Amino acid sequence: MDLKLLAFDAEDLCVMSAHLQDAALIASDMAWQPKERRFALVCQRRDHVGGGADRACGLHFNFVTAAQRLRMPQGEAAPLKLIGLGFEAGETPSGFVTLLFDGGAAVRLSVECIDASMRDLVPASQD
Repeated sequence: MDLKLLAFDAEDLCVMSAHLQDAALIASDMAWQPKERRFALVCQRRDHVGGGADRACGLHFNFVTAAQRLRMPQGEAAPLKLIGLGFEAGETPSGFVTLLFDGGAAVRLSVECIDASMRDLVPASQD
C-alpha cells in the first residue's frame, strides 16, 4: 500500500510521526527553502503495515518561517534516524514543529500553521 498523508493539526502530526518512526536519512536529505517557505526531506521509512520493508518517502512542511538545526552531527553525510515529530503551539495557529533524531539531534521549524504532506515515493513491490 502506498502511503499518502496530510497533516493540519497536532493529532495529524502524531499519525505521521508513527509512520516515520525510525526512518533513516542523512543530513543532506533535508532542505529549508526560505523563498518558498517550505522544509522538505527524503527518507527511508520502515513500512510496518506493508511487511516491514524500507520505503522511500518524502515529507514537507509549508508556511515555514524559520528552521534551526540543533545538536546535528557534523557533515552532510551524517546518518540520522528520525524518532518522531512534535508540535508546540504558539499564538494560534502558529507554533513549532520539531523533528527529533536519535542521539538528541533535532530540527525545529517555526510555522505559521501546520500544513504537512507525506507520501511514499516508489510504489510497493508486488512480490
